[in-house]
Amino acid sequence: MDHESRAALFDGTAEHYDEDTFHAQVADALVEPLAPGPQLVLDVATGTGFAAYAALLLKPERVLAVDLSPAMVARATAKAPTLDPSGLITWQVGPAVPMPAPDGSADVVLCASSLHFLGAVAFADWLRVLKPGGRLAFSVVSGARFRPSGAFAEFVPRDITFPTDETEAAALASSAGFADASAWTFTVDGGDRVRSVFVVHATAP
Repeated sequence: MDHESRAALFDGTAEHYDEDTFHAQVADALVEPLAPGPQLVLDVATGTGFAAYAALLLKPERVLAVDLSPAMVARATAKAPTLDPSGLITWQVGPAVPMPAPDGSADVVLCASSLHFLGAVAFADWLRVLKPGGRLAFSVVSGARFRPSGAFAEFVPRDITFPTDETEAAALASSAGFADASAWTFTVDGGDRVRSVFVVHATAP
């Protein structure tokens, strides 16, 4: 599936994407343990901007948020006057791998609810853009529960094996060359539906 087809697929989900509050909760879980004061935060596959806006809690100098879907980015930027009145976030439409950032430029890389569409190839790019000691925070679906269907199933990359426990989730980062990888299970009980993902934090060497 080419970039244009992928963008169109996600354009079709943009209007109602914010109605699923789970994505915002995952983004908050990624950001909460990180140290404040980064110069540059990269939000990979930002969607409607949940992780980019959550990153503002870190008091960064700048956030760059990229997504392939113009409709998703439009939904994200529409919230900026309220959520980012200082204009710290730069929004860009385009492929999120590779990120449009120089080598060794980022203090933090965030990827919320998107790795299952990017694949393992993303890790090499995250190593490229992060400064030594920079922090990576991403969420990843459980291989025991993830069952994509329809057009989305065609978009799931074949270069990644989705973890079934926290050890395997952390190993995605450590086997890619990151240090101090840790993972925990983030769960939200919505009453009629329990949802969970693995939340992983790691450090660039």
